[in-house]
Amino acid sequence: MGGGGVLFLVIGLVVFYSLRYRRKAGETDEPQQFHTHSGLEIGILAATTGVMGIFFFLTITTMLAVNDNPAPDRPPDLVIIGHQWWWEARYPNSGVVTANEIHIPSGKRLLVEVRSADVIHDWWVPELGRKMDMIPGTANHLWMEARHPGTFLGTCSEFCGTQHAWMRIQVIAQAPDAFAAWERAQLQKPTAVNGAVAAAGETLFQQKTCANCHAIAGTKANARIGPDLTHLGSRNTLLTGMLENTPENLTRWLDNPQQIKSGAHMPNFIFTKAEVEALVEYLEHLD
Repeated sequence: MGGGGVLFLVIGLVVFYSLRYRRKAGETDEPQQFHTHSGLEIGILAATTGVMGIFFFLTITTMLAVNDNPAPDRPPDLVIIGHQWWWEARYPNSGVVTANEIHIPSGKRLLVEVRSADVIHDWWVPELGRKMDMIPGTANHLWMEARHPGTFLGTCSEFCGTQHAWMRIQVIAQAPDAFAAWERAQLQKPTAVNGAVAAAGETLFQQKTCANCHAIAGTKANARIGPDLTHLGSRNTLLTGMLENTPENLTRWLDNPQQIKSGAHMPNFIFTKAEVEALVEYLEHLD
C-alpha cells in the first residue's frame, strides 16, 4: 500500500507540473529559470535525512529484537544441512539423521544450526521463523518454534542451481509425546527383509554402488553424499516434495532419474525392469 501511494504521488506530481508549467500557445520566450534555492534544497535534504534516520532506527531495533543470539556454548537442538537439492536433518541430542521431512516437537523453542554442503542455500519456513542463509564453510543459527502440531511448508529462497524450484521444505510439528515416539522409531534399525524380491533388492543396493552415496542403518551403507534412506518407506514424499512416496513414483525415479528431476546428482544406472522392481520392494520396506 505504501509503495503504491508513493507511485501515484510521483505520477500525480509529474502530470501536474507538466501541465502547470508547459509552454502556452503563442509563447516564444523561455520560462523564467530558477537555478538555486538554498532554503528549499536544505529543507529537502533535512527531511530526507530525518526520514532515513527513522527507518534506520526502526530497522536496527527490529533486528536486535529478532536476532536473539544464543550463548556461544549453547548446542543446537537441530542441524539442517542444505544439499543440491535436498535437506539433511541431524538431531544432536538423540543421534537421529533423516532427510527432507523435518520433524520437531510443538510448543518448544528450538535452536537450529543451518549449514551448506555445496552452494549457498536459504532456509525459509515463513510460519516458523525468519529466513536464514546457508553459506558453505559457515554455521548460522536461528530460533524455530511451532506453537501447535501441524505441517509447515517452506522452500529454499536462494537460487542454488537447476532444481532450486524443487527444493521444498516440509516441517512436521508433533505433540511432544508423538515426537518422542517418532524419534525412538528413527533410531531403530529396519527389520529384516521378507521375500526373495526384497532380498534381491537389498543385494542390488550394495552391488550397484547405491551404498557409495546413501546410508541405511544396520547395513554396510553409511555414506552421506545422498539422503539417508534408513526409513524411506515411512516418508510422505520423495525428492523434497516433488512426488508422493508411492511404489509407482519410486519406480519412475529409479528407472530414469534425469527424466524426473533433470540435473539431480542421482545417476541413471539403466536398471532392468526386474532390478527396479527389486529395489523398490526393498526401499519401500524401510519404514
